[in-house]
Amino acid sequence: MENLDATVIATALPQMALSFGRDPVDLNLGISAYLLAIAVGIPVSGWIAERFGPRPVFTLAIGVFTLASLLCGMALSLEHFIAARILQGLGGALMVPVGRLVVLQVTEKHELVRAIALITWPGLVAPVLGPPLGGLITTYADWRWIFYLNLPLGLIALLLAWRLVPADLPTQRHPLDWRGFLLLGGACVAFMWGVERLGQNHGSLGANLAWMGIGLILGTKAVRHMTRIERPLIDFGTLRIPTYRAAILGGGLFRVTIATAPFLLPLLFQLAFGLDAFQAGLLLLALFAGNLAAKPFTTATIRRFGLRTILTVNGLLSAFSLLACGLLTPDWPLPAILLLLFFSGVFRSLQFTASNALAFADIPKAQLSHASTLFSTNFQLAMGLGVAIAALLLRASMDWHGHLDPQLADFRLAFCIVAVLGILSTLDAFRLARNAGDSVSGHTSGS
Repeated sequence: MENLDATVIATALPQMALSFGRDPVDLNLGISAYLLAIAVGIPVSGWIAERFGPRPVFTLAIGVFTLASLLCGMALSLEHFIAARILQGLGGALMVPVGRLVVLQVTEKHELVRAIALITWPGLVAPVLGPPLGGLITTYADWRWIFYLNLPLGLIALLLAWRLVPADLPTQRHPLDWRGFLLLGGACVAFMWGVERLGQNHGSLGANLAWMGIGLILGTKAVRHMTRIERPLIDFGTLRIPTYRAAILGGGLFRVTIATAPFLLPLLFQLAFGLDAFQAGLLLLALFAGNLAAKPFTTATIRRFGLRTILTVNGLLSAFSLLACGLLTPDWPLPAILLLLFFSGVFRSLQFTASNALAFADIPKAQLSHASTLFSTNFQLAMGLGVAIAALLLRASMDWHGHLDPQLADFRLAFCIVAVLGILSTLDAFRLARNAGDSVSGHTSGS
């Protein structure tokens, strides 16, 4: 629900604008408010879960998210809608990292890959499935049903969480690192604000880059502060663990690259191929089909080859599939386009799961909360940064070629540079020991 609601309203903005009597551009504030609320809430999610217990926090987060979905659907003005979206974002900010923490705490090492394969799948499919689903609901029903559909899902999730999540998960009571929270929260908000405006082509390039720069400065101050105190908001000592560091650095760069595809491909199909939004959305379903098709054999593949091999070889295949997307032209046969998108989805899914499993392979139980919080923050920033980089590359190429609108050459340059980033993302995994992550993958090195 949290991942889907970040993208599902994109195609419903014109109809929502009519309902509120506002310009469609104003409705982008609803998307930005949601993402900024998530950016603020994620850094403190680990402390809240430790302080009050994962089960009550997780169920409360689901309840808040579901209630906020109802308020979004009932909104009669843009101001009310934005307020409801902020509340929804705060619920989502707790729901995902705390939910992941619960899974990590109750799952045995040998079952971790299978569990992570299940919980990471929504993060892959939501950016692809969200816009066409939103368009379908808006066209054949009403945009408010985008949010009302969360109500039965939320109630079911609430009941299952209360019944299945153990009540005796460990808690820790220590003061909140307010300085760290304000610095890191401010860093995430400033960075994501610049990223969002850059991705949506709002404001000047200089102003948006300045916001991102402010975010980086505040983030640097936050890290410096938290590495000097006894009880930091996030313990960056987890980065001393090689597998976790590789998943954060190399994995973060990989997440930047995969976030570009759901942004670049619809624009390529509409602006360069001349397709309408619905046809472009249907083509993207091939990417979703690849994500889905990979799931049944993901665990067995990782067990057979090991995390290090998967992250290097499959990472290169994923990068080359992005490079191939840059070679697409309207003359390509439709089956060839669908096949490329399908296998790109397969590579994305396998890499996503392997990277997430590697992150928590060697994390001690006592540090799971800090590791989960940092991972969620990294994930959110990387996915947003991917869209911003794609938009920036398109804009730079248009200026270089003197194009008023994006042309095939502009998309080709953007995909080529993104593919290079994808290749670079494999370097951290390549430097790992051959047996890295074997404790969770079940792989025996040398076999």
